[in-house]
Amino acid sequence: MSGVSAITSAPLSRRRGRVPIAGFFGGALVCLVIIGAVFAPLLAGPDPGAMSDATFAHPGFAHPMGTDDLGRDVLARVLYGGRVSLVIGLASALVAVSIGTAIGAAAGYLGGVVDDALMRLTELFQVIPRFLLAIVVVALFGTGSLRLVLVIGLLSWPATTRIVRAQCLVLRGEEFILAAQMAGASPIRIILRHVLPNVAPYLLVSVTLQTGSAILVESFLSFLGLGDPALPSWGLLLQQAQIYLRSAWWMATFPGVALSATILGLNLLSDSVEGRFVARRDR
Repeated sequence: MSGVSAITSAPLSRRRGRVPIAGFFGGALVCLVIIGAVFAPLLAGPDPGAMSDATFAHPGFAHPMGTDDLGRDVLARVLYGGRVSLVIGLASALVAVSIGTAIGAAAGYLGGVVDDALMRLTELFQVIPRFLLAIVVVALFGTGSLRLVLVIGLLSWPATTRIVRAQCLVLRGEEFILAAQMAGASPIRIILRHVLPNVAPYLLVSVTLQTGSAILVESFLSFLGLGDPALPSWGLLLQQAQIYLRSAWWMATFPGVALSATILGLNLLSDSVEGRFVARRDR
């Protein structure tokens, strides 16, 4: 993923100046989306699927984001869709980061044949067209939130693997690691007690970026009709609105804005976290 590969690409002097503002803006966007998703029943009612006679109502006081072809409130569906997209995105990111951390730590710390074998496996997953494989897997085994989480997570771990491996290669030569080895600590204990705590800031960056990427993949699959039809995710809302783009522009606009704002916020927030950690390490 381009965001992950660019973790150390920008000059630090330039990043220090813009990260606080970008991080604040990104955090505000993410917090706004989370608040809307958590308090959806208070903000838009308990049932996002409730229908009315007010079909294709323009955005107004009664319906701030208008209604759809069945008279359902678009605001309610966007807020509840945020719940679905955020949960699937975060769960997929945690699966991907867990797998990537385990493989990256083993490859970076153990080195040798283990490193070569695990990195060849990582490269194999990197060259696989992720979207195409996800479409094939979901089409063969069916839709569902759990399947989406597993498919997205199992296809997204290589980026985290490379980050963790690179940090392990640096850390394994440090004095505290050598001291732990001389004290007889096992590789697993050293990785868990000494290596991973030092890699934690990079994992936080990776989780944030992977969440945004997973939300995007889930929205893409739902837009193609391969998501969970029982859950009003943003991708499903966009898919249902595409035939009404000319007559009811708000049906696609507001879910699209919510999706774009979430991805932008997560990327800015991850950049802020990474920038502050790099600046602290530099000092």
